[in-house]
Amino acid sequence: MSGAATVDLPVHGAGEPRPPFATLCAMFDHAVATTPGTVSLRHLGASVTYREEGRAASALARRLAAAAAPGEAVALLLPNSIEFRVAFFAALKALAAPALLNPLYPGPQLEPLLRDAAPRAVVCSPATHELVLALAASLGIPGVVCLGRDTTVAELAAEPEAPPLGRRAAEPGDVAALLFSGGTTGVPKAVEHTHGRLVVATRCMEYCWPTRASGEVWLPVAPFTHIYGFLQGVLCPVSARAETVVPERFKPEHVVELMAGHRVTVFGGGPPAIYAGVLSAPNLAGADLSALRVCPAGGAPMPVELLERWRRATGREIHEGYGMTEIAPISGTNGLTGVRPGSVGKAVPCNEVQVVDLETGARVLPLGERGEVRVRGPHMMAGYRGRPEETAQAIRGGFVYTGDIGHLDADGFLFITDRKKDVVLVKGFNVFPREVEEAIYAHPKVAAAGVVGAPDPRTGGERLVAYVVPRADEALSEAEIAAHCAERLVGYKVPDDIRVVEALPMTGAQKLDRMALRRMVRDEAAGGG
Repeated sequence: MSGAATVDLPVHGAGEPRPPFATLCAMFDHAVATTPGTVSLRHLGASVTYREEGRAASALARRLAAAAAPGEAVALLLPNSIEFRVAFFAALKALAAPALLNPLYPGPQLEPLLRDAAPRAVVCSPATHELVLALAASLGIPGVVCLGRDTTVAELAAEPEAPPLGRRAAEPGDVAALLFSGGTTGVPKAVEHTHGRLVVATRCMEYCWPTRASGEVWLPVAPFTHIYGFLQGVLCPVSARAETVVPERFKPEHVVELMAGHRVTVFGGGPPAIYAGVLSAPNLAGADLSALRVCPAGGAPMPVELLERWRRATGREIHEGYGMTEIAPISGTNGLTGVRPGSVGKAVPCNEVQVVDLETGARVLPLGERGEVRVRGPHMMAGYRGRPEETAQAIRGGFVYTGDIGHLDADGFLFITDRKKDVVLVKGFNVFPREVEEAIYAHPKVAAAGVVGAPDPRTGGERLVAYVVPRADEALSEAEIAAHCAERLVGYKVPDDIRVVEALPMTGAQKLDRMALRRMVRDEAAGGG
């Protein structure tokens, strides 16, 4: 499947076709060559053109090539920024495999991910420089480049052009990104995606949310280290030769201001919480959003009421999509397929989506019957890096098993109704209870912990509820656990509600009874507790 990008796939939908790129490098070079004077990125009052972005990426590639051999990993620990995209394409030009790491993660969360990716260099920002230096020293990572301290994008773009690196051009089968996912077990794993597969993924995203081949102004919100944010903020805008306006952070009033001021045409959106936040912005009512054309959504089911509120406020439809780190997008709604409330849309034309029985995963179920969703297509992951057994568990018979429960209706619309695994969907991110429990267990006063999800009416997704049992003769407060978690977990993984209890419900095999915990949450909510 390494040459998947050359397959003739009918996935442009109502959008404008792009050239049949074989690699992400070819896609980037095309944007630089054909629209050199177009502003490619804006962030924090700074901007660069495609020409400047291309020169900066080439200059940084020379540094990275000195640290990493072809195929070796280079970790990117950067926020959404001009620097992120320059570093990503620089790594590709150096024939390195970019490992995308969330810069908000604390050291204890980053260390196993870096150990798994085994990068030869880390590109970071001044905010994480000291942390990265310490991790690099302990893990034996030889190279650290701090953009904003060691050099800047402006300095890189101003460097004299140099001869080519002397390395071959990127090929469709080369690894182009390592994105971390819990997969089917909750243990973070590096998901390998090749150039060819990601080119097709970009085209599939353009099918779900059709855009023009030039002239769009993009505003992404989701982290570029997340598969949705990566496609919406890095790959799709480059494919469209678009201008990308990167918010400083997700502050609804700030986002509305940028959308109006820069005449944004594509709002990267994401899970329901993003759209609900923008709808709550006090300056939305008076904002001129007449340029807005495309409003994608993904990461969590979109409540019908929220869809209607957005339509009333902006005059635009929200179009949902469904995917996962291992293959995205899987399905979507657009002007060609139509919208069906409660559905995540029809399969992208090159994907095959089936619903199979939960027991064997081999028997395809009739339309309307619920089971596990499995999918295959030319943009599915190559596998989990260095984990052949877990790759074999996730990909069976050529299909990726999603772990989601759903059904297909008679017209081919896919409905996701539940999850086979215990993952909790918080603000569009998958959170695995075990990871949060392990962090809580690290507190010296904790004897036991159980974490489950509960409906969050504020976001339309879920929130984390933690039940914690203190050690004998120890006094333990909810505030202590919250502070402890905040030191060890990224913000969205810190439980919203923490309950100190005397004991946890257990099964007959003395395992944590999560179903009983969920019932406790429901009973407490019903009782007003």
